[in-house]
Order: sequence, then C-alpha cells, then structure tokens
Amino acid sequence: MTARIPLTGENAPLVALLGRPNVGKSTLFNRLIRSRRAITHDRPGITRDRMEGTVKRRGERTFLLVDTGGVTPDGGRAVRDAPEGLRGFEDEVLAQAEAAVRDAELLCLVADARDGLTPSDERLASFLRRTGKDVLLVLNKVDGPENEDALAAEFHSLGLPFVCCSAAHGHNVRELEDELRKRLFPVHDRHAAPSATPATPVSSEPLPGPLPAKPAAFTQPVHAAGQREETDDEAGADAAPLRLALLGRPNVGKSSLVNALLGEARMIVSEKEGTTRDSVDVRARINGTDIVFVDTAGVRQPARVTDTVERFSVNSSLKSSSKARVTLLVLDAAQGLTRQDKRLVELLNERKTPFMLLANKTDLFKGDARRDNEKELQEALAFIPHVPLLFISAATGRNLDKIVPLALELRRECSLRIGTGLLNRAMAQVLERHRPPGVKGGRAKFFYLTQAEKDPPTFVFFVNDADLVRPAYARSLEKALRALFGIRHAPMRVNFRSSHARKSGG
Repeated sequence: MTARIPLTGENAPLVALLGRPNVGKSTLFNRLIRSRRAITHDRPGITRDRMEGTVKRRGERTFLLVDTGGVTPDGGRAVRDAPEGLRGFEDEVLAQAEAAVRDAELLCLVADARDGLTPSDERLASFLRRTGKDVLLVLNKVDGPENEDALAAEFHSLGLPFVCCSAAHGHNVRELEDELRKRLFPVHDRHAAPSATPATPVSSEPLPGPLPAKPAAFTQPVHAAGQREETDDEAGADAAPLRLALLGRPNVGKSSLVNALLGEARMIVSEKEGTTRDSVDVRARINGTDIVFVDTAGVRQPARVTDTVERFSVNSSLKSSSKARVTLLVLDAAQGLTRQDKRLVELLNERKTPFMLLANKTDLFKGDARRDNEKELQEALAFIPHVPLLFISAATGRNLDKIVPLALELRRECSLRIGTGLLNRAMAQVLERHRPPGVKGGRAKFFYLTQAEKDPPTFVFFVNDADLVRPAYARSLEKALRALFGIRHAPMRVNFRSSHARKSGG
C-alpha cells in the first residue's frame, strides 16, 4: 500500500469552523478563502465532509481554514428531529468535526445571532472550552453595526471573545480575518515566514454524541491542506502538486477509493447515493509525489437531476475535472459500462481531457467471472484505445499502487514538446510508407508539420487541400505519431490546414 506522509512546508496553522447546521459556516468559509468552493444553500445539512481552504492576503501570513458539517446535539440526533441532509450521517459528520478540532490551533464557534443563544450553542461552547484551545465566537448574520449590541447581548453569558459579522453581505469579515491572524500569530511575528507551532493538547472528551471508532488499519491522520481552485500553471507547473479529480456516477466508490489511497477515513462513505456533495481537495504525498485528490459528487443523467443542491454538486464535479491535471473516471465493474458512464467517457474524450478509467469493485468477481467481466469492459471501451484502463478494488487494495505512476506518465505525455525538425523527419518516413489515398482525382500533398500546443499535444499538418485528408487517414497519422513519440495515453489533437505554399521550418 502506498504511504502517505506530511508535506514539507505544510505548517500553516489551521482554523476550524464549527457550529449547528445552517448557521452560515460554508458561506463564511467561501468569503474568507475568496472562492465559492463550498456549496451553500438555505437547506440545513448540506455540508458533510470537511473542506479545507487557504486564507491569503498580500503582505500577511497565510493560514488554513476548515469547514465542517453542522453538529447536532443528542436531542436532535434522532432521525425524526435531525435536519434532512444529516439524517443517517450524524455519526460521520461528528467524526469529521472531531478530526477538525484535533488538527486545528484555533476554533471558531459560529452561531446564528438572529436565532439567539440556543442550547446547542451552549453545549458546543462548553465542549470547545474544555479542549484547552483558543476559541473565538463568531456571531454570524449581523448585517450592520447598528444591530450588533442587541443581537450579541445574550451571547455574553458564554464568556467567549466574539466578533459580529455577516458572511452573506461581507459586514466585518475583514475584521474577523484580522482577529484570526492576531490570535494565530504573535504581533512581532505577524509578517514572518510560517513556522511550525506545537499542537495544543486536546481534551479526550468526544464531541456531543457517539462517534464511530477509527479502524486500527488506518494511519495517523495527516493534515491535508486545501487550496484555492487554481491551475498548476498559476503556481508554477513544476512546484504545484498533481491534481487528480475523481469523477463518476453516484455510488461507484470514489470516496472509498480516496480513503484507501490515503490510508484514513478522510471522506464519508455510505451506500446512499449523493453522500458526497462538495468537491473536496485532499492533499498528500505518495511515494515522493505531491498529490491533490479532488473527490467529487456523483454525476447522474441530466434528466434525473431535479434537486437544486444536486445540480450544484454536478456542476462542481465537472468544473473540478476541467481544472485537474488528470481525471480518474471511476466505473462500477459489477454494473459494466452504463449509458451514463459512456456519456462521461465521450464528454472527456471530446474535450481532450487527460483521463484514465478505474473499474472499481472487482473484488466482487472471482476466477473466470472476473476474466469475463474484464474482457467485456475492454471490448465496450475499444473506441478509446489510448485511454488507460485499470481494474481495481478500493476494498482489497488491488492495483491501487499503479494509479499515481500511471497518472504521472499521462501528465508527462501531455507536457511533451517535440522539435519541428524531428517532427518533419518523422512525417517524411510515415508518408513514404503510407501515401495518402486519392480523393476525387486529387491527392493530399503534405508540406510541413509543427506542434502548435501542448496540454494536450496539438499537431498541425500543412497540406495543399485539407479536404483531401480523409478521417481514416487522419486517424492513421495520429496512430503513427503516437507510436513514433511514445504518446500512449495522452489525448491528442491532429489538425490539417490548407496551404498552397511550402512552409519552411527547422
């Protein structure tokens, strides 16, 4: 099994947002990281997995922020009382919140000032005080300074320092960010380079409500730093981690696969469809490679997506795939290639997205049944011969160690740049062996070949008349280019441009 270790330099302090459902934690999270990463909705219980992001400001030190799901008290944990979005996930959401408390250096208890002080707020405040960590009360939904005194009055009884703000309208959010930095960094070290800060001992008392025991096989959790959704080119392609987005239908095992690759229960896993809603970044180092796994919500057929939250989730999934360096399209081997799987394959192939196929749940087959299942899938995917297909099992670990090396190879091929002289010498050899066929009394005459772009590799043939190049011959040229330059798996564009004058090139 691949090892997961802390990343060097990953020592920015972490701030955790905790509170009841629907107090505005995700809206505040988005406002502070200056990106609409977390899905926000008036419906309570939208956030389940914890999501991490980076809070940056020019000239100031960076810190990390984690958004958690709403914590329900014991009295509200009964299925009939819990918010609809949390029903059946109470223990898992609590476990995610507990992990955030353990990793964070500063805890923010977010409360809805308009609702006033509730018993849930009091119980959470009591628990957070006993952790021995610094706790800041954030009174959200205070739309202006004229309302602060009235709305904050009853919260004084908690005995916690507080900041009034409105995440939705931006009131006092900058002041909240200043207060967080003031508490995280000493005044004399406010603008210095980040340094590791010793963790504060955490109370052994669990959050309200029973929590599932952590499997003994899991490694000690490693702090996974979220980032603003940025491309590798923005941060420098060499220095940026490899972003791998997991895409697929609901319940094919994407979150289980992330957990298996990381060696910890980082994502909530359930047999219920739609468990994952946000696109969640989880950073790790595997065998010396910095990776950001992006777990996404399941993508169903458009006609079946009627819920607004699911529509947001699906849009976020597709957007995450477009921003990733490599997309891991996860299939359910037991169900074969479904219509929706094929739609996703065709979409990625049409967009020339670098992707690989992972057929999960192969542990459900044994012997001849497994061989027959694999052969059936290979035949169904024969129309995309360049796309790699791995048969895996998140449950047993089968072939999981091959995923990252294959993704790195795919990424290397996408970045390939071939010199013009080498291309044209190779083209001459190909044309000599396989002349273009005649079309309506004419024949394509090739003048020049160049690589116009990379990511993906894009090649342009200059010919006397592009209409004389038949699709079958164009495919044969692409196949020849792949064989000559070792481009086995990367998507490729081959274009033909009419030109009546021979081009000169080196």
